[in-house]
Amino acid sequence: MARLEHLNIKVKNIEDSVRFYQTAFPHWAIRGQGEWQVNDKPGRWLHIGDDHQYLTLNDNGDNNLSDFEKHPVGLSHFAFEVTGLEHLINRLTEAGFIKSGDGNPTQFRSNIYFFDPSGFEIEFVEYFSDDPSLRNQYF
Repeated sequence: MARLEHLNIKVKNIEDSVRFYQTAFPHWAIRGQGEWQVNDKPGRWLHIGDDHQYLTLNDNGDNNLSDFEKHPVGLSHFAFEVTGLEHLINRLTEAGFIKSGDGNPTQFRSNIYFFDPSGFEIEFVEYFSDDPSLRNQYF
């Protein structure tokens, strides 16, 4: 068995990022936090998530993410499987977060994309079947 336990990302502002992820996932809590220093640049780190998965947020990111209009090597997006996708969309929209694109819904799933405050594109997907052959139909 393998599963993704956490992602470690550098963000522009930890508080803005915490607001985004707690809006998306109200049950997520701050699991731990502290200070770090890399190459003489001080910063903070914070783990936000639940008992099964989390994000490590590191502050003081000072560059912009890649231009999504081009195709550079790097992270394109990451995704979370959710239940209640429409409620999640409403929470993020009402909080002022920006949708980056519509998904490609099928009979067995629905999805949408948002940008987090640091510019990471996040996909949220809800499945309507437990059957992998139906969930993973692409056309």
